[in-house]
Amino acid sequence: MSKKRKWDDDYVRYWFTCTTEVDGTQRPQCVLCNSIFSNADLRPSKLSDHFNRQHGGVGGHDLNSLKHMPAPSDQRETLKAFGVASHEDALLQASYQFAYLCAKEKNPHTIAEKLVKPCALEIAQIVLGPDAQKKLQQVPLSDDVIHSRIDEMSQDILQQVLEDIKASPLKVGVQLAETTDMDDCSQLMAFVRYIKEREIVEEFLFCEPLQLTMKGKDAFNLFRDFFLKHKIALDVCGSVCTDGASSMLGENSEFVACVKKEVPHIVITHCLLNPHELVTKTLPTKLRDALFTVVRVINFIKGRAPNHRLFQAFFEEIGIEYSVLLFHTEMRWLSRGQILTHIFEMYEEINQFLHHQSSNLVDGFENKEFKVHLAYLADLFKHLNELSASMQRTGMNTVSAREKLSAFVRKFPFWLKRIEKRNFTNFPFLEEIIVSDNEAASIGAEITLHLQQLNSFFHGYFSVGDLDEASKWILDPFLFNLDFVDDGYLMKNDLAELRASGQILMEFETMKLEDFWCAQFTVFPSLAKTALQILVPFATTYLCELGFSSLLHFKTKSRSCFNMNDDIRVAISKKVPRFSDIIEQKLQLQQKSL
Repeated sequence: MSKKRKWDDDYVRYWFTCTTEVDGTQRPQCVLCNSIFSNADLRPSKLSDHFNRQHGGVGGHDLNSLKHMPAPSDQRETLKAFGVASHEDALLQASYQFAYLCAKEKNPHTIAEKLVKPCALEIAQIVLGPDAQKKLQQVPLSDDVIHSRIDEMSQDILQQVLEDIKASPLKVGVQLAETTDMDDCSQLMAFVRYIKEREIVEEFLFCEPLQLTMKGKDAFNLFRDFFLKHKIALDVCGSVCTDGASSMLGENSEFVACVKKEVPHIVITHCLLNPHELVTKTLPTKLRDALFTVVRVINFIKGRAPNHRLFQAFFEEIGIEYSVLLFHTEMRWLSRGQILTHIFEMYEEINQFLHHQSSNLVDGFENKEFKVHLAYLADLFKHLNELSASMQRTGMNTVSAREKLSAFVRKFPFWLKRIEKRNFTNFPFLEEIIVSDNEAASIGAEITLHLQQLNSFFHGYFSVGDLDEASKWILDPFLFNLDFVDDGYLMKNDLAELRASGQILMEFETMKLEDFWCAQFTVFPSLAKTALQILVPFATTYLCELGFSSLLHFKTKSRSCFNMNDDIRVAISKKVPRFSDIIEQKLQLQQKSL
């Protein structure tokens, strides 16, 4: 790490003053053109070079003349009174706005000085003339400046989120997931859901690297330290939804044990977006072998560059448009259903290619029984993909997610009855290739056994339909039968009063369920609190999955940074930095340094 340079009062002879960043880094700023330079430029040769090249005609550059210059703050206040931004304000605002757009588009910080600013200067020179070009030249857009701006905006956004968390009338929900980036560094990401005014808000919380080991205890320490650092008690969390390796974030992991020890009341849920993993665990031996054969075939084709090129050339040779096979060694749930569909649709072509390459995978791949199993798996995982896709949205709560899971499981008895009658309508790929009664009977028995096991696992693993009758007033307080509520239940009176209000009924019919209960906090606080304790917890780690896709932009072969917390926060947060406050604070720091 490079040594930080220190300001020397003698540098005022070059008409520079010192600006101090939030982290204590000192940067030189030209008093004449307001340009801000990096800490590395804090040396006489650099400052003198700028002064002589840009302001060679200015005289009297000493400490005394600098002290007697009109106070910039006075000029700014006068311009503000007339609704006009001062030159210094405008330069800072332009710099921050560009840095904000740079972060939102997930561009590298160097794009400003390497591409955007040179292009802007050329355009200004051609279209607007040298005066406009000179003004644009003064906008500070160096790599260090953009990095600093993004850090400051990130801290402002984080401060807004922390203020919201502290003001939330209810304990917040957190979703937490872990992934490994391209540098084999484990990244822990978290989002938070809380109540603000009349709505439930979802916001990015942090993305931090796990420094040494990747155990559940390490994840817990990082999670706890974030709240301690910002002086927020960990028991502000009412629920945590996790996803990741079972040893780190699973239901029986050390992370869960540590969280429950620290916050006994907390509700821990596991992401409901992974039914594919559950299906894989319940597969009978023959179906599991078929799935592993698919993995081996894909890795044979895509895992070796020569085979991949030959495969593409083979498709071109036989006149079929090449279709890219998405793959992963273990095939993540997001693409597994699509992969199986692609393999089934390209079965004949892949079989020919394996023969052409004399692969030892041919015998297993062209076996008729394997093709039947592949068809069933492709159909089943397609159903699971549709189920997962229906839960891949913001605002998904545990009640809605479990309703979708319950609806999916309730289809199993109908599927089983049809299969018993040799009707494979629900499995179109399988129906396409079944030609004999013996085949239908054999695969029918396997499917029946698997669906029965899957039904049991779904109920046990996901607690399908676990909202009891007495709590279903949360979903519809107007159609709910009050007889299900015990007479000793104190909120029964509130429910009766709420149902009598025509205005509240209109609100219920026009608002989202979560927003409706948020709106009742002032009138029926007990009902609202009880309902939102069910609706606030996350059901999935979908936001983390979206966040992980951003890592692909921040960690590439040409761009790698260990801690991407600030960049990701500005890029994906819904909150907008308070630019006026940030600029005001920046200018105040500059005035103090004078």
